[in-house]
Amino acid sequence: MLAVFEVLGVLAFAAAGIIEAARKRLDVFGVVLIAAITAFGGGTLRDVLLGNKTFFWVQHEELVWAIIGIGVITPLFFRARHIEITQRAIEWPDAIGLGLFATSGAQMALDKGFSPLMAALMAVITTVFGGIIRDVLVNEIPRAVNDHQPYALFAFGGAWLMWGVEQLGVDQNVAIPATAAAIIAVRFLAIVFKWKLPAWRL
Repeated sequence: MLAVFEVLGVLAFAAAGIIEAARKRLDVFGVVLIAAITAFGGGTLRDVLLGNKTFFWVQHEELVWAIIGIGVITPLFFRARHIEITQRAIEWPDAIGLGLFATSGAQMALDKGFSPLMAALMAVITTVFGGIIRDVLVNEIPRAVNDHQPYALFAFGGAWLMWGVEQLGVDQNVAIPATAAAIIAVRFLAIVFKWKLPAWRL
């Protein structure tokens, strides 16, 4: 199940990266690069911190080919259909990736014997780090620290929720997808109702 969630999370984050790169009118190489960094950045850092000898995307080369193909075709489709790409469009696939990557990242840490706090931090790193690199490369202040949306908070809280549910004896095959669905649903609500965290006031 974790492998399936990783694949779906990669594709969801890649879609968000492609949309952002297309908004910035990057060339084909730029689109593929931004998509790959968004999709693989957080998971790669997580694998380094957890001591995984081989990164997930290295083990599954087909994901790299998929991102290259999607990165080349999608902007052409947008252009042919005259689809206007807005910043808000990034948020929907990103929300799906958030739920999938938060739960898979946290569960990988728990499976290696790490504490629930470390698992929650792995959930945040997996979901946020790729987007931070993406935003820096496209000359934006990273949204994770600038838009006041409770994005990383959902990953952090979702990891604790999943751990708590599993401590109650719920099978992982139920706890993981249920938690992912809860994170995605709450993130969708935050997008629709424009929930914001309070800004620091001097």
